[in-house]
Amino acid sequence: MSGKKIKKALILAAGAGTRFLPASKAIPKLLFPVIDKPIIQIVVEEVVKAGITGITFVLSPFSPEFCQAIKNHFSPIPALNEFLQKSGKEQYLEELKRIEGMANYSFVLQRPGRHGAGTAILSASEQIGNEPFLMLFSDEFYLADPPWITQLLNAYEKYQASILGCIRSEAGDRFGFVVGENTNEKVVKVEDLIEKPGIGNLPSNLASMSGMIFEPEIFDCLIEADKDMEPGRELYHTYGIKKMLAKSLSFYAVEYQNYRYFDTGDKLGYLKAMVELGMEYPSFGEEFKTWLKGLKI
Repeated sequence: MSGKKIKKALILAAGAGTRFLPASKAIPKLLFPVIDKPIIQIVVEEVVKAGITGITFVLSPFSPEFCQAIKNHFSPIPALNEFLQKSGKEQYLEELKRIEGMANYSFVLQRPGRHGAGTAILSASEQIGNEPFLMLFSDEFYLADPPWITQLLNAYEKYQASILGCIRSEAGDRFGFVVGENTNEKVVKVEDLIEKPGIGNLPSNLASMSGMIFEPEIFDCLIEADKDMEPGRELYHTYGIKKMLAKSLSFYAVEYQNYRYFDTGDKLGYLKAMVELGMEYPSFGEEFKTWLKGLKI
């Protein structure tokens, strides 16, 4: 099916990382390594793997040092590159050049006012323009077959409508949950999205997670939601989704297939990602597994 294509990705990276203090006081949480790759680089590589090379990051306005650190990771540092070349460390130099050149990066600061993912999305409206886009959180990723972002793009290619990436979950205190009618075994035409309904109050077990494709109407709907809210409240992206649904704009929820989910947004999830991916690391994975088996647990 031919139609509109997704050419741009928006990665929300304006969080303060408070759950990792004091470690995140001087280092952005998104640059914490999972073995030898920062969390945010793993997310970016998944975007590029799916064929999207226009990537905009929304960064926090409260920490210029953090913003610069994230920019530095994806930009050439001539002195470092020269040092690596002169030191004969060509393999590291080539890897840095790959990271620097694998996408067209742009960076915007989250606009002042309300906190929340909805405000972060609005902050990038000029960079995105009047076209559909992929939106990702910067501390969640999946390893899947086919790749998780490709699954979203395939759904968009078929339905030409906004798409929510989902998994099955019972964590009613953590996620938003989709209500709707199945179009097939793995796709739901969304009628509503209930944010954090609470334990035991699930309207379904299909949780909306990182990985969403939005039609550009999300921007106007978030502006409307912002005007409707009293001061001091956070503007969540789900409020914009609800406005879109109220206008009868189509949304589909796609359940990820053949995936492993990694949530590095808290200490336990980060540790799990380190251990699981460490066991698979080419140069020492088997040795690491042997060491783990020898622990007296």
